[in-house]
Amino acid sequence: MPDKLSLEGVSAILSVPLGLVVGSFLNVCIWRIPRDESLAFPGSHCPQCNGPIRWYDNIPLVSFVWLAGRCRQCKTRIHWRYPLVEGLTAGLYLMTVLHFGLTIRTAFLLLFLSVLVAITFIDLDHKIIPHVLSLPGIPIGLVGSLLTYDPSPRDAVTGALIGAGLVYLVAVYAEVAFQRESMGGGDVNLLSMIGAFLGWRLMLVSFGVAVFSGAFLSLALIASRVLSRKDQIPFGPFLALGAVVALFVGDDVIDWYLGLFR
Repeated sequence: MPDKLSLEGVSAILSVPLGLVVGSFLNVCIWRIPRDESLAFPGSHCPQCNGPIRWYDNIPLVSFVWLAGRCRQCKTRIHWRYPLVEGLTAGLYLMTVLHFGLTIRTAFLLLFLSVLVAITFIDLDHKIIPHVLSLPGIPIGLVGSLLTYDPSPRDAVTGALIGAGLVYLVAVYAEVAFQRESMGGGDVNLLSMIGAFLGWRLMLVSFGVAVFSGAFLSLALIASRVLSRKDQIPFGPFLALGAVVALFVGDDVIDWYLGLFR
């Protein structure tokens, strides 16, 4: 038992720097993928002055604090998103390792969460969900179900199919009923990916959380006159939030919901 606890403790500790490093890379993806830029070339550089960023100025979180949130060369303020993505990814990695242990399933989930983080901030900035991120996630999630049987391959395939169909039907209904587009193909692919990784039951929890949280925030912003009824907010971040909630407490939510009818 002590050895097991020690291994789990070391794994949890190492998950934090790993998450920080991955978060730093996700910042590159968030900036470059929507602009169709290479992820490898050129190297890290300031988007304002194009000056190269040295390795000692590219240490996750530490460099942001050391540089007081400004570029060393042009003194332009570094966007708050950079440390947020790094810290958020590290936190999700730590939670996943603590909750699921050091398993093959955990490795797939860390990849899944990384994609969700990238999609969230790209959708917030550009109102798009790149297919290059969501589409490959569907077969990867299905492969994960074959290797871990969590969820079962049947549940994963069902989740992927229902997830795609559910968003598509909602989008068609909204367009017919309200004469406006509410969701796009990116949302279809994203919920399908969530279904492939989590199975159909937790996918439905994800969608439910996304709908309620999205509606609540939209109504709050409209009531406070930050947005008008004609404005749209991206749905991808809410689907990602729903997926995280479903991953960690989805089974409890399902038990609670079913308990209401007993």
